Amino acid sequence: MNIVVNNQLFDFSKKTYIMGILNITEDSFSDGGKFLHKNAAIEHALQMEEEGADIIDIGGESTRPGASMIDSKEELRRVLPIIEELAAKVKTISIDTYKPEVAKEAIEAGASIVNDVYGLRYNSNKMTEVIAKYDVPVVIMHMRGTPETMQKKISYINLLSEISAFFNESFKLAASNGIDENKIIIDPGIGFGKTFAHNLQLIKNLQKFKILNKPILVGPSRKTFIGEILGNVPTGKRLMGTASAVTACVLNGANIVRVHDVKEIAQVVKIADAIKHADILEV
Repeated sequence: MNIVVNNQLFDFSKKTYIMGILNITEDSFSDGGKFLHKNAAIEHALQMEEEGADIIDIGGESTRPGASMIDSKEELRRVLPIIEELAAKVKTISIDTYKPEVAKEAIEAGASIVNDVYGLRYNSNKMTEVIAKYDVPVVIMHMRGTPETMQKKISYINLLSEISAFFNESFKLAASNGIDENKIIIDPGIGFGKTFAHNLQLIKNLQKFKILNKPILVGPSRKTFIGEILGNVPTGKRLMGTASAVTACVLNGANIVRVHDVKEIAQVVKIADAIKHADILEV
């Protein structure tokens, strides 16, 4: 279940990897507008890698609940200069996009993972074509609807079964379009078309997705459910809650955690990994 990214082996049997979030957006739920300036974005990416990020995930469009789409030209205007400058400075760049034209240009500029919140379901023929052509890993995330509509009328008969079925359908779509099955990562989509209870159920039951034999990425960082549990605290005060959620994710089977606070979460992950692998240590 390991994966090769840009000639680097990600060995999930040994550690949990950290994906640092870099939002080049005006309206992301937690840090919108903070890294729109190129110099600030570059500095933050380099800082995150120094603090322990294995992947820098760059996104130019907010996918927070209620967010509206932007066109690909604007998305590219935001992300391409950042990717081009970071390509020679950081180990691994992921492009957080569902648009094939953005994915294509981002890969050519230096990105080596596509993080697709639509799970290959938005303009699927072209997106699968891009991923297959450039032979890059892809994160297939589960989401119902769009960011603008996903938190409306949420309903599942069986949450885990329906998400697993979504992934299996995505695997077939990927295979039929030439995507290497060994370069697929799954993300159950915490906060994307899920209720408070669904988010907790997903984290508690991550291990059940192991039957799909794919690395699991989870993004609980600063999410609304954390704020609700802590008494509706604002996003900037959800670090300890995020740390607790990340610990649970790692112990329950996450292979990659996508986070804002890399320095602090890197320590959390080290401890959680040590506990996770304690049974193979000599006593």
